[in-house]
Amino acid sequence: MDYTISAINQAVALAVANDAEVTGVSVLDESRLSYVGPVPMRAAHYAHELAEDRVKKAKTCIEWAVQKFTDACRAADVRHRVVREVGEPLELMIEQARYHDLMVFGLRSLFEFDLVPDPRDALVRLVQAGVRPIIAVSKEFYPVNKVLIAYSGSIESANAMKRFAQMRLWPDVKLRIVTFEHDADKATRLVRDAADYCRAHGFEVEEAFVAGSPKEKLLPYAAEWGADLSVVGNSAKSLLFATYL
Repeated sequence: MDYTISAINQAVALAVANDAEVTGVSVLDESRLSYVGPVPMRAAHYAHELAEDRVKKAKTCIEWAVQKFTDACRAADVRHRVVREVGEPLELMIEQARYHDLMVFGLRSLFEFDLVPDPRDALVRLVQAGVRPIIAVSKEFYPVNKVLIAYSGSIESANAMKRFAQMRLWPDVKLRIVTFEHDADKATRLVRDAADYCRAHGFEVEEAFVAGSPKEKLLPYAAEWGADLSVVGNSAKSLLFATYL
């Protein structure tokens, strides 16, 4: 449950810093949890008991998470509400995303609660449905002091950078913009223009260029620099999947 606690703490910290309201959403897909597949006639009773046990455990986990969320919000005096949904999780999350500025969840929260069969496929569906920005947090919660923006010059990466700058969730961070793969001259122009945009929004910015593919270089580079948060466009979702491995 560590990833869920981390997501709660990050959401509450953002709400405190920005005087915002937080919505905690619980989803119970009872039909999927109740399905155990074809079973022999004489095993039907045990299959039914297994399905009931899975639903019961899911409800227990939901109540635990809702209580942790509520306690954290009350302790920080954050405006909050809880929405309890029943049905297909991704459709419900997409519906909720229409009326919220961003979505926060743990990188493995979808695993922790057996919310969907394949979390990686779930992320693809969320991104393709236009759910953004998404803040995917690590197992441990820590303040965001250093932010790395991976910028390729694509519309997707530009939109991610602009959303970050415009929302100003962490206005005082140390910000670095890095690009990959391009030749040195093009990289210099791209990073300079991106940095100028962020400076116009009040950020102090460092510029960097790394030769090589972002699929291979970005995560090690972010770790070496000590980034607390990496900002990537939706075309770089494969980088997020790498954190599952």
